[in-house]
Amino acid sequence: MANSLRTFQGAVVIVTGGASGIGRALGEALARRGASVVVADRQVDLANEVAERIRSSGGKAIAEELDVTDFLAMNRLVQSTFLREKRLDYIFNNAGIGISGEARLYELDDWYRVLDVNLRGVIHGVQAAYPVMLQQGFGHIVNTSSLAGLLPSPLVVGYCTTKHAIVGLSLSLRIEAADAGVRVSVLCPGVVRTAALIDGGKFGKLLQPIPRDSQQRLFDLQRPMSPERFAERALNCIAKNRAIIIVPSWWRIVWWLYRLSPTLGFCLGAWGRRKYMEIAKKAGTVSATSQSIHVRSQAGDGN
Repeated sequence: MANSLRTFQGAVVIVTGGASGIGRALGEALARRGASVVVADRQVDLANEVAERIRSSGGKAIAEELDVTDFLAMNRLVQSTFLREKRLDYIFNNAGIGISGEARLYELDDWYRVLDVNLRGVIHGVQAAYPVMLQQGFGHIVNTSSLAGLLPSPLVVGYCTTKHAIVGLSLSLRIEAADAGVRVSVLCPGVVRTAALIDGGKFGKLLQPIPRDSQQRLFDLQRPMSPERFAERALNCIAKNRAIIIVPSWWRIVWWLYRLSPTLGFCLGAWGRRKYMEIAKKAGTVSATSQSIHVRSQAGDGN
């Protein structure tokens, strides 16, 4: 039907943070399922590469430069997409960054930086797309949080703060929007294997730099999933209109255990912190002061 949500054949989709990581994988998976994808990212050259790759594979995609902290730019993108396509089926508010390291090393600007991108960026996407979806009577808003939005996550305290807020925003809006025909879901990725997580991304920050091989060992302990597998499984859940989407699914067990016993969650968090600090100590970075060394963009985790 012309005036109903399309899943996903013929759908019009905006993916923020779509040039890399989870955002790239989502855009490519959506295109394979027949959607017309707007790959939106600050890294417009990479976004163009993703869009070109989609088109060369027979899909539909265009690239748009977008800084999610700029609401006027976000609103222009949503409005221009709607005017061109006469509909907007999905917006994936996926762009995000990470600030990693002990909270004692944060400067106020670090807090503002992660709040601006991870939380205000999602708010801007909602504020721009929700009125359009209400007007047309359908749509699906998908916000990228993280397992850190459901569990205590030491050493990424600022990141965790924003991701908890995204879960609260998404679940609350889901209830309000349902009667108007608009769906809202929140993605809570576990650990997803993206190059930015190890090699460093352009807009994040690592406060306690750790050698790459040490990071890799710590990362591998968490059984990361490829972004391509994540995207396919996430889209299957989105098609079913799931409220909270946790992929890989084994992380759902961790979440359930935490809900049953918060103390156990604290113990797991403390264990993770100890492992991190052991590696940092061996690398000689425990007492390091804040340094402008780039780490990940969860566009990510997504974001």
